[in-house]
Amino acid sequence: MTRKQRRLYFVLLGMLALGAATALVLTAINDTLVYFYTPADIQTKHVAPGRRFRLGGLVEKGSVIKKGETVEFKVTDLTASLPVTYTGVLPDLFREGQGVVAEGRLDPQGLFHASEVLAKHDEKYMPKEVADALKKSGHWQEGQVTK
Repeated sequence: MTRKQRRLYFVLLGMLALGAATALVLTAINDTLVYFYTPADIQTKHVAPGRRFRLGGLVEKGSVIKKGETVEFKVTDLTASLPVTYTGVLPDLFREGQGVVAEGRLDPQGLFHASEVLAKHDEKYMPKEVADALKKSGHWQEGQVTK
């Protein structure tokens, strides 16, 4: 084997190792990403059951049902709604008609199992993603503030 061939093998081996490392890093990053969706996005895009993501919108009026520590409610973006179940203590500012972001997983039946629920923190706050979704659906009210 000549020096030129040996050098070529080392370069090819190095490129193969670099490609494998890149593939591993990208796979690890993809597994830790948590995407944000609205109920309308869930209906139009294919979201695999069991995949962790954030669901944002407004708590639908008349949809909150408390069963002990388990709370069932619907999140809406005024275009579509999605049923949510959460076991735990809800934030003090959680109520019907207010902005909410829930993190969890969708089951095959279309029920979102939240592991964490976040509510707005003052009268005019709304997560930017929720405000953008409301603007897109035509239900944005002027004077609402995003942070």
